Amino acid sequence: MEIDGDALTDVVKRLRRAEGQIRGIITMLESGRDCADVVTQLAAVSKALDRAGFKIIATGLRQCVTAERDGAEPSLDVARLEKLFLSLA
Repeated sequence: MEIDGDALTDVVKRLRRAEGQIRGIITMLESGRDCADVVTQLAAVSKALDRAGFKIIATGLRQCVTAERDGAEPSLDVARLEKLFLSLA
């Protein structure tokens, strides 16, 4: 499965944001910030990573539907995409 340009840009943007959040969390821990603040930021980065994963899966589903509509063989089957989706849920 290849991720199209727009989806790839969005996923990379989300992952870079998560990368920055993780750096911030590390700084928070090193500076002794309150645990509640750290956990709040961990929840935010977890959500950002989930959204990136869901975007990738949505792109795969769209490619499968398009391939089947055009009579081509999809690069991933729906069962595999479902398994990937459930791994994020």
